Amino acid sequence: MVGAPPRAKTPQAVLFACGLNSVRSPMAESLLKQMFPQGLYVKSAGVRKGELDPFAVAVMAELGQDISGHKPQTFEELDDWEGLNFDLIITLSPEAHHKALELTRTVAADVEYWPTPDPTGAEGSREQKLSAYREVCDGLMMRIRRRFARVGAVSE
Repeated sequence: MVGAPPRAKTPQAVLFACGLNSVRSPMAESLLKQMFPQGLYVKSAGVRKGELDPFAVAVMAELGQDISGHKPQTFEELDDWEGLNFDLIITLSPEAHHKALELTRTVAADVEYWPTPDPTGAEGSREQKLSAYREVCDGLMMRIRRRFARVGAVSE
């Protein structure tokens, strides 16, 4: 793929990170797991611990993906439970990007920044809010397809 960063190896373990681990990173985690069920270990974390967002749960349910059991966790909690054994950290917010760069001083992992809007500020009716979440989900799906296309066949 033209313009893609050259990779010495295909990632085996991917961490998606954002501010609260309540909307963008759990969506991305679920999407990647569903699109590439074999061959990848995928988790998500936040800089701070948030509460799982019901609009994120609703939008993922529209795709047949249930994230209702997701428990938001911080980088520190993930490190305590599993260690940060990831070879790729994809950050979705500026604060998560800074945190990941801090961590990778001592952890051998590539960091990619995918600026992703936070839909939680969307105003209007329930449908207008859901639309903002769908846009974020669609954007993540496109980026994941493009980035991980060489990992294996996408299951639709």
